[in-house]
Amino acid sequence: MTELRERLRALGLLSTASAFDDLVALATKKRWGLTEILEYIADLEEKDRARRGLERRMSRSRLEKFKPMSDFEWDWPTKIDRPLVESVLSVDFVAAHRNVVLVSPSGLGKTMIAQNIVHRAVLAGHSVLFLSAAKLLLDLGAQESARALERRLHYFSKIGLLVIDEVGFLAFDNRNADLLFQVVSRRYEKKSLVLTTNLAFKDWHTIFPSATCATALVERVIHHADVVTIEGESYRMRESEATAKDRRAARKAKKDPPADS
Repeated sequence: MTELRERLRALGLLSTASAFDDLVALATKKRWGLTEILEYIADLEEKDRARRGLERRMSRSRLEKFKPMSDFEWDWPTKIDRPLVESVLSVDFVAAHRNVVLVSPSGLGKTMIAQNIVHRAVLAGHSVLFLSAAKLLLDLGAQESARALERRLHYFSKIGLLVIDEVGFLAFDNRNADLLFQVVSRRYEKKSLVLTTNLAFKDWHTIFPSATCATALVERVIHHADVVTIEGESYRMRESEATAKDRRAARKAKKDPPADS
């Protein structure tokens, strides 16, 4: 039995090897024939392969802890197209090679929505990568040769869904603008892209070396894209003000305790 278990493991039937004793007991108890045993093994291995694949895709996505959409306060923004957000969360746009752009000031949940898109795309079986624009350009800029840079650009162009967060928070010099343009151009009409930005498209020229560069990039991003615009006051600012108010109240209560009755 031990030798057979090890042979199964060597053949890559890891779940069957791990559950070998239980499988033998179950097959004996139910008096399974060869076909039933093989069907059970196939089901077991398929489920385990799907689990391991999901774990790999989740790890490679670089998605860290995030809030689920059930925590999103739809009534807080003064402007948001909820049906459109729910549509992009279905991740159907990935198969159609369309893009999604989330545009809003800081603190209104665009990164939260992007992270939920990542999670749902991973669950749907897509290869996904989530990173900030700064980290993307740091990665590309660190390549020490033209061949190494070409390999990284090829890698970023082949991922099923690339999510670039925080475009617009930092200005781009000529080299970084060229690198971002190459990533976008190589994915254009071939692979989906999700961008989050705090700038309206008309203001992108303020962070790129030239208006021509900004225009060329915007055209490729929005040509086949759903643009989600969110307006309102920052969630974080509201939470910060509420926390400060609670702390002031706590300090006042500590300083002026209620009189004994």
